[in-house]
Amino acid sequence: MSTIFFTGFPGFLGVQLLPRVLQRSPDDHALCLVQAKFADLARRRVDELVGNDPSLEGRIKLVEGDITLPNLGLDDPAAKAADLSEVWHLAAVYDLSVPREIGMRINVDGTRHVLDFAESAPGLSRLQYVSTCYVSGRYAGIFKESDLDKGQRFNNFYEETKFLAEVDVQERMKAGLPATIYRPAIVVGDSTTGETQKYDGPYFALQWLLRQPFRFAVMPVVGDPTAVRLNVVPRDFVVSAIAQLSGDARSKDKVYQLADPNPLTIDELLTVMGEATGKRLIRIPLTKRFAKFAVEKIPGVYQLLRIPSDAIDYFTHPTFYDTTNTSTDLEGTGVSCPSIASYLPSLVAFMKVHPGISATAMI
Repeated sequence: MSTIFFTGFPGFLGVQLLPRVLQRSPDDHALCLVQAKFADLARRRVDELVGNDPSLEGRIKLVEGDITLPNLGLDDPAAKAADLSEVWHLAAVYDLSVPREIGMRINVDGTRHVLDFAESAPGLSRLQYVSTCYVSGRYAGIFKESDLDKGQRFNNFYEETKFLAEVDVQERMKAGLPATIYRPAIVVGDSTTGETQKYDGPYFALQWLLRQPFRFAVMPVVGDPTAVRLNVVPRDFVVSAIAQLSGDARSKDKVYQLADPNPLTIDELLTVMGEATGKRLIRIPLTKRFAKFAVEKIPGVYQLLRIPSDAIDYFTHPTFYDTTNTSTDLEGTGVSCPSIASYLPSLVAFMKVHPGISATAMI
C-alpha cells in the first residue's frame, strides 16, 4: 500500500485531482492536510467523491494542520511521514491582490515547511509541486520551462511569492530532492461544464459584458490588443495533464508549463468574448496607466466596472510561455490544451446559471 500526502484539498484543483491520482492503483491511499476552518467542507467533498466513485471508500483520510506552521502543525509528523511515497503540494493563496506578508507566510513559508516534511519522509519517491506560469513576472519574451530567475519584475505579490517558493523548490531539487513542478497558466472552469469555484481573471471582463443591458457593449481596452496574448487554460486540462505527467517516469526533475501553446491575442479574445455573451463590442482605447488610475482613484469607476486594477496588468502582459516539455511528454496521451474559443460558451453558460459565485480565494 502506498500513501500520498496532499495539500490544497478541498481547493479548486485539489478536489478534481485527488481522485485521478488515486486511480493509478487501488492500493493507494491519501492523507490530506486540511485547515480546521475547512474541515467540514473537506468532509463533504470526500463524501461526494466516494458517492461518485465507491472505490474511494476509506482511501481518503483528513488530518487537520496548517502549512504556515513548523511541522505543518501536525501531531507526531515523523510518524505521518514514515509511510509516505509522494507529497503533493497544491496549497497556496491564489489572489492577485494578496498583501506581501500573507503571501510570504502561505506561499513561501508554507512551501518551505512542506519541503522540510517531504525531506523527512524516508520512502519519498516524488514531490509533486504546483507552481504557476507567472513566476515569470513581466519578463518580456519567451519564458522557457527551464527558466526561473531572469531578473524579472513582478505584477504583484502573488507572483513574487510564488516565484520565491519555486526558487526554494528548485534549490532542494538541485540538492537531491526528487520532484516535478507544474506551472499552470490562468486557470478557468471546466471546458465541458463550465464549472468553477470562483470568478476572477477573464471572468471580470465577462461579468462586465453580461451586466450591460444592450446588444452593444462598451469594453475598455489597454495597450495594443493585437500584440499581447492572454494564456488561459481550463481546469480539466490542468487536472488531466498533471494526473498523466505525474505518473510518467520521465517527469522526474522536470518543469512543465501547463499553458495554451497557441493563446489568443487580447483582440481575438475580446472578439470571442463578445460572441459568447451575445454582445457587439465597442472598444474604448486607454493607456494602462490611466485605466489603473481610474479604477483605483476615480469614485464610481470600480463600482461600475468591478474589474480590479491588478487584473488590468494581464491585458498588457509581455510574456509568451514555451510548452516544449508539456507538449512532448503529453504527445499520444490524448491530453491537450483546447483553445479558449472552443469552450468559452460553456464558461458563460455556467456564469448565467450561477451568478453568485465570488472572486474570493480560500485563505
